[in-house]
Amino acid sequence: MAAPTSTPRKFLGRLSLPERTFVTDALRAETVGGVLLLVAAVAALIWANTPLGDSYESVRDFHIGPSALGLDLSIEHWAADGLLAIFFFVAGIELKRELVAGELREPKAAALPVIAAVCGMAMPALVYLVVTTAGGGSTEGWAVPTATDIAFALAVLAVIGTSLPSALRAFLLTLAVVDDLFAILIIAVFFTDELNFAALGGAVVGLGVFWLLLHKGVRGWYVYVPMALVIWGLTYNSGIHATIAGVAMGLMLRCTRREGEEHSPAEHIEHLVRPLSAGLAVPLFALFSAGVIVSGDLLSDVFTEPEPLGVVLGLVVGKTLGIFGGTWLAARFTRAELNEDLAWPDVFAVAALAGIGFTVSLLIAELAFAGSPVLTEEVKAAVLMGSLIAAVFAAILLKLRVRKYNALVEAEERDEDQDGIPDIYEQDKPEYHLRMAAIYEEKAAEHRRKAELAGASREGGDSPA
Repeated sequence: MAAPTSTPRKFLGRLSLPERTFVTDALRAETVGGVLLLVAAVAALIWANTPLGDSYESVRDFHIGPSALGLDLSIEHWAADGLLAIFFFVAGIELKRELVAGELREPKAAALPVIAAVCGMAMPALVYLVVTTAGGGSTEGWAVPTATDIAFALAVLAVIGTSLPSALRAFLLTLAVVDDLFAILIIAVFFTDELNFAALGGAVVGLGVFWLLLHKGVRGWYVYVPMALVIWGLTYNSGIHATIAGVAMGLMLRCTRREGEEHSPAEHIEHLVRPLSAGLAVPLFALFSAGVIVSGDLLSDVFTEPEPLGVVLGLVVGKTLGIFGGTWLAARFTRAELNEDLAWPDVFAVAALAGIGFTVSLLIAELAFAGSPVLTEEVKAAVLMGSLIAAVFAAILLKLRVRKYNALVEAEERDEDQDGIPDIYEQDKPEYHLRMAAIYEEKAAEHRRKAELAGASREGGDSPA
């Protein structure tokens, strides 16, 4: 008797309804935030390159905060270390959810997007190292082109009017989550010079109390917000980048629902905090980080100096080839079949879209070249230029398939029986087909009535006066 053959696993197959709902809700907020991020970046460039440029530098470099607590920081510093802690808090929640209930919870399902994301970080770093080594430049910025900015990528989709099928959107989201995880590790490991063990110990104790209160079910923002601020301040003074505190607190939230709960604590808090992160924290960071003074010399340096050139090529070439190559190889060796509704050029287009690296890339640029203001400005300009080129390249590729995507999205959202659940998820339910039969019978009866009226009208028109 022949052994039963296993069904090949689908890559980029249809999401479950709960997963699709989560992805849709999460990316809707990110899309709005991405548009605000784009506006903030443009505003920063305009502000820095007009006669008001001196006021931009004055505001950006203005110091505020209690010096006794080691927090007398510039506005730019507050944006990078303070506001981005909110962004990384949300990233921590997303990562926890992916590990507990999302694409990363099952090793077999997680293997492909994780491999794609890892290759999508390793290849840009390799491209940067090759370019800078060949050109005699600094290798300190190897991590700059490794990150994907999903908010900016979604803003590009909104601008060009392209809706991706939910499977591609989920793939892009998973790539960004894994990117964020490795960016967190890179910042923690490679950009920590000296440690203040007293402050670090205080932060660890604070995180322990934070976890204990969550575990005991204590509620109230007035408990957690002050505690989060204390943990953040201690983490900053410990020498570890303060955004790590946000990630750690996000990872501690419970992502599973208990009996009687409509949403888990992580889902509820993410719903409250994500608009603050996407709509305020990240755009303000962009406003005070993207304001490079554009000149002919600077644009020339972006494509001639090894460090900025390595960043541009890392984002545009390294990201695209890394993600696409990693995905193709992983699918080949795991024998995963691509969803029949999609094609490999779709994966290539998403890989190109992932070359948009903005928020985390700018942050790492500031950390990597903190001792060289000129090089920092050049690398920031390279991040902006590389992201722009990647956005244009991806937009062209996606536009070539826009009709296919629109048809897939329309099929995913069609709800002819108007029960709030897309029809594509109800094809195996008898009650759905009974509802549709009743709808069609009602429509058929209406058409018969209209046919009878039309026939009677025609007969009346043909009769003699």
